[in-house]
Amino acid sequence: MIDKNNYSIHQELIDRCRVGDRLAQREIYRLYYKAMYNTCYRMLNNQVDAEDVMQESFLAAFLKINTYKGEMAFGAWLKRIVINKTIDVLRTRKVKFEEINEKAEQAKMTYEVITELQEIEDSEKIAAIKKAICLLPEGFRVVLSLALFEGYDHEEIAQILHIEESTSRSQLARAKKKLVAYLKNGNDGTL
Repeated sequence: MIDKNNYSIHQELIDRCRVGDRLAQREIYRLYYKAMYNTCYRMLNNQVDAEDVMQESFLAAFLKINTYKGEMAFGAWLKRIVINKTIDVLRTRKVKFEEINEKAEQAKMTYEVITELQEIEDSEKIAAIKKAICLLPEGFRVVLSLALFEGYDHEEIAQILHIEESTSRSQLARAKKKLVAYLKNGNDGTL
C-alpha cells in the first residue's frame, strides 16, 4: 500500500511503468535523467561510464519498479539504485581507500576551502570547482560527492562503500585539502 504522505507527484507514470508502458518509462527517464547522470558523473568523473551506469540503473529500476512502495520519494528510490550501480563500477576499478585520522585537520580544511572560494569570482567559482573536483583521485571524489552533493553522512557513506566511518572522514578531509590546493594552484593539477 502506498503511503499518501509520500505519494509521488509522478505516481500515474510510475503506475503505467509497472505495466510496461514504454511511453511512461521514456517520460520517467526524461524527468530524472539529468539529476541522476550528474550524480554518476561526479562520482565516476567519466562521461562514458556515467552514461553506461545510467542505462543500467534505469533498466534495473524499470525491472524492479514493482518493489517501489512509495515509502520514500521516487527520486530518492531511483537515486539509491543509481548510487549502488555507480559503486559497483567503482568496485570493479578496485578503488583503494586510505585510512587516517585527521579530525582536527578536517575543520581547518573546511575553513580553507571556504576562504579560497570566497576569493574567486562567482562566474569563475563554479568552473574552478568543477575542474578541481575532476582532478581529485577517485576515492576522494567519491566520498566528497556523496558527502557534499548527495548529503550522506559518514555513517551512510561507510555503509554504501563498505569502509570504516573514520576512512570516510579522512577521505573527505583529504579531498578538501587537495581541492584547496588545486584551487590555489590554478587547477593545473599540480600540488
